[in-house]
Amino acid sequence: MTPQKTLSALLAAVVLASITSFAPVAHAAPQTYDIEPTHTYPSFEADHMGLSYWRGKLTKSTGTIVYDKATGAGSVDVKMDLASIDFGLPAMNAWATGKDFFNVSQNPSATYKGRFDAVKAGVPTQVTGELTLNGKTRPLNLTIHQLKCIPHPLHKRDFCGADASGSFNREDFGLAAGKDWGFKMDVNLRIQVEAVAKE
Repeated sequence: MTPQKTLSALLAAVVLASITSFAPVAHAAPQTYDIEPTHTYPSFEADHMGLSYWRGKLTKSTGTIVYDKATGAGSVDVKMDLASIDFGLPAMNAWATGKDFFNVSQNPSATYKGRFDAVKAGVPTQVTGELTLNGKTRPLNLTIHQLKCIPHPLHKRDFCGADASGSFNREDFGLAAGKDWGFKMDVNLRIQVEAVAKE
């Protein structure tokens, strides 16, 4: 190769390298996931007169999660059917859904909306959001203890699951029943959720 051709080849290589170094890097777009209702059950524990803790769950929930696995960013939008509350005791379920507590005829659902936050090693460790319950909206942050995505073996689409927890004061939502009897107002939540990517 002549010196002129060698110089031309080197210049072409330098130009190509410069163009490549400034080319935009492709990132995976945020994915929207539908919550899988048969694998998602918000559970709770609430004080009973300072004597014990009653535990129960909500058996019907719907919603979507948006998650960018490349950055850890995303959002949560969940709707919970309050008529599906299950303490394991029919009489307690009837009272909780009746006019003296949730009054589901007027407020049939609770909603939680938030965004992923406190990303560590590419994975969010918190949801910063708000709970709407009994017609009132209050801040409620959830700690994410685990979040993992895998290919769904049946749907052949991305499948994510998480475990999260948080707590709130039910009196803040106008649900102070039992306070005069010594019931503590704090409610602890534990939420398992699984969601499959939209097609």
